[in-house]
Amino acid sequence: MAKLYFYYASMNAGKSTTLLQADFNYRERGMRTALFTASVDDRFAAGTIASRIGLSAPATMFDAATDLAALVVTDHAQAPLSCVLVDEAQFLTAVQVDQLARIADVHAIPVLAYGLRTDFRGALFEGSARLLALADALIEIKSVCTCGRKATMNLRVDAQGRAVAQGAQTEIGGEERYLALCRRHHAEALGG
Repeated sequence: MAKLYFYYASMNAGKSTTLLQADFNYRERGMRTALFTASVDDRFAAGTIASRIGLSAPATMFDAATDLAALVVTDHAQAPLSCVLVDEAQFLTAVQVDQLARIADVHAIPVLAYGLRTDFRGALFEGSARLLALADALIEIKSVCTCGRKATMNLRVDAQGRAVAQGAQTEIGGEERYLALCRRHHAEALGG
């Protein structure tokens, strides 16, 4: 039975690297995969999943209007897919997560979704919330705070490195905009 997996972590924990390794493992065994990434993430080349350690692979971009189920079913009909891998899964809509669950349940294709659990304020993203509710398996990819504790929070910082407490939920950036911290140091940085 195929499952829906949610691999979650704070920023810079290696989610994309882990996804690309899983994709490599399937392809090395002669299996076909379908890769998806959020169109809103423009840090690298459009339609590319890229890791900070230099690995990358082409992917189909999605936005809130993308029918993932239709794309996967069409692709699967042309040649069987062994796995669907989704990067930046926090940007999925609840409807898209439901589609991914149906891909696993009805079409028997495992779905591996990788993303942030929470935003810089500690609030759940829509896609992450639905994945936490529906996924058959929840796997935390661990990262480390500057103090050595497990990093579970994402602190947004401005150009001078000062903590940002207000703003839009989505602001694309990497190490120059976000720090992975433990809950205690996240609260302290925000003055709490």
